[in-house]
This record gives sequence, C-alpha cells and structure tokens, in this order.
Amino acid sequence: MKKIIEKWVGTSLILRIFVGLVLGAVLGLLVPQAEAIAILGSVFVGALKSIAPVLVFLLVASALSRAHSHIGKRFSSVIALYMMSTLIAAVISVFASFVFPVRITFTTLATAEPPQGLAEVMRNLVLNMVTNPVSSISNANYIGVLFWAVVAGLCLKMTASENTLNLISELSNCVSLIVRCIIQCAPFGILGLVFASVSESGLEIFTDYGKLLIVLVGSMLFVALVVNPVIVALFIRRNPYPLVFKCLKESGLTAFFTRSSAANIPINMQLCERLGLEKDFYSVSIPLGATINMDGAAVTITVMTLAVCNTMGIAVDIPTAILLSVLATLGACGASGVAGGSLLLIPLACSLFGINNDIAMQAVAVGFIIGVVQDSVETALNSSGDVLFTATAEYYERRKTGKAMNYLGKGE
Repeated sequence: MKKIIEKWVGTSLILRIFVGLVLGAVLGLLVPQAEAIAILGSVFVGALKSIAPVLVFLLVASALSRAHSHIGKRFSSVIALYMMSTLIAAVISVFASFVFPVRITFTTLATAEPPQGLAEVMRNLVLNMVTNPVSSISNANYIGVLFWAVVAGLCLKMTASENTLNLISELSNCVSLIVRCIIQCAPFGILGLVFASVSESGLEIFTDYGKLLIVLVGSMLFVALVVNPVIVALFIRRNPYPLVFKCLKESGLTAFFTRSSAANIPINMQLCERLGLEKDFYSVSIPLGATINMDGAAVTITVMTLAVCNTMGIAVDIPTAILLSVLATLGACGASGVAGGSLLLIPLACSLFGINNDIAMQAVAVGFIIGVVQDSVETALNSSGDVLFTATAEYYERRKTGKAMNYLGKGE
C-alpha cells in the first residue's frame, strides 16, 4: 500500500487530473444515469470548502503574528493590481459588447432577491466583517474570516509568547498537511465534477445561448491571455507568459471544475509555495484576492447588463459605459458579500439605465442557465489571477530591491 501511495503522489498531479477529466466526460456521455459517480466531486469540493476557512484563519493569523515590515509594501502593490485588472476587465467587456451586441431571449423569472443598491452591497460587506468569528469560519464568510484573522494576528504579534506563536504556526502546518492530502484526491473529485456537468447539461447549452457565451468567455479569455500578461510584464519586466500559463494550468484548471474560489484557496496556497513566494505574504494576499480580485465577475456584470440594454433597445453612450465599468468594478469586489455572487449584481447595474427589477431578474435567470460554463470560466480567471498578481507583487518588490526573482519557483 505504501508503494502504491508513493507512486500515486510521485505522478504529476496535472496528468492525474487530466485523466480524471477525460474519464469523467466519457462516463457522463456513456452512463449519465450513474449518479453515484457525481458524489466524488461533491465530496472533494465539500472537503476543500470545509477546511479552507480554518486554513485561511490560521495561516493569516500566524503570518501576521510574525510578519516583517517589508510585507506591507507588497500588500499595497497587490491590492493595486487586483483593482486595476478588475477595472480593465470591465472596460474590455464594454468594448466587446459594443463590437458584438447580444440580445437575450428572456425565460422565467429568477426567484433570488438582489441587493437594492451599491450602498447595500457595501453595507453587507462591512457587516460580514464583524460577524461572529466562529460563525464566519463555519459559514465560510471569508470577509469575516480575514477580518478576525488580521485582528488576531496583530494582537498575537503584540502580546503572545514565543511558545504561543510556535503553537499557532504548528497548527497552521497541521491544517496545511490535511489540505495537501485532500488535494492528492483531486483527480477523483474532478472526475465526479466533470461527470455531473456532462450528464446534466450535455452540449445543448452551447447552441441555445452560444453568442452570449462567446462574448462572455471571449472577454474573459482576452483578459486572461492579453490584459493580465501586459500588466504583469509592466511590473516585472520579463516575459509574463510562463507565469500566466503556470497559474492557469495549476490554479485555473481546478477552479474551472470546482467553480468555487473558496475551494481553490488551498490549491492556490500550495502553488504559491511551489513558486517560492514568501508565506507571510501569500497566506494573506490569496484569501484577500478571493474577496476583491473579481475580473470575471466584472465581465459578467457588464456583458449581461449591456445585453439587457440591447434587448430593450436602450442606447448606451461612452460616458455611461465608463460609469458602468466603475460600478461593475465596485460591485464585483463586493460580490463575495452577496448570495449568488456576480449574477445577482446584474439588477444593480441595470438600475443605472432605468431597467426595472423584473426585467433584470430575467437576465439573472439566463445567467443561472449558462452558469455551468460562465461561472466555471469566471472562477478560473478570478482564482488564477489571485496567484498571478500575488507573484507579480512579490517579484516587483524583489526587482526594485535587486533580489533574485527565482522566477517560477522550485523545479523550474
């Protein structure tokens, strides 16, 4: 058994995931009634979602309790990168919607209740910050988890003894080991997730809403393969694509199938470790990115809103489109505080054009239908960007101080 485990761990994780992906697709087409296979995916995502809040709390608290002063400069850089990329993603999707205007065939109304304005989104964010810390961890409220972890880490730095700091560090290492064990089961989880998607949705979704999906996915791919690499190149002054493709392959791939930024936090942490990044930095910047780095959400909000405008015959001028981009950026950063994420912020953006809630919620319903593709690509873009910009911020600081980048980390 020990030899089997060693051989399994020694085989490339990406290769194992690819095999699971292919098997899941084949089984989904051949035996779609074998619903038990889908349980593998549910168990994998459930395990990651369950352990991730505990991991984030301990890692952030431990990192800040021992953090050095130079880490603060990197946080300002990574926050700037997160916000810049999200705003540019919104602007790109505006241009895509102008060049390839899309109309929506409305369906039944969605039943979820959207926020009534940007003020409500921000209010929910602030309230989520001060939610009971135990409740935040149990409910995977990452805004609350981050807030209380930062408070705990700073207080530990000021008051804790060395023995206490060592205990917190050892607990975070223990949870990290649990996460690594779960990630080794990713091929089985991906198999179950792909099986569930193929057996439930088939290929019809591409024909019914093909043009809308092309604009959405095309905009997200343009951001991932053109916009983000340009931003990275400006900061690190090196060819960005090896880093971009590594993040897409090792973070974006799993995020695409789990469709959960929360579940992908442990995977991103492990990738940052392999990239040779500083643990004190990435243990905070990765969960922070899962909260405010929302390129894909900005694209979804903007494209869907302009599609509703096209359907309703509403002309959108350039100044209003720019205002929409800013609104989508701010709304996307608050998407983690809204049940339903980016889709339920569409009515908020539609209100900018005087579109009533009933019409806007029909667009939300369409969003839920195409979500198996839209949400997968959106999560892959968001989550891989967390690692990409975390690495960029650290490499930028190293370049300014003349330190070696150790580009692409271990084994490269």
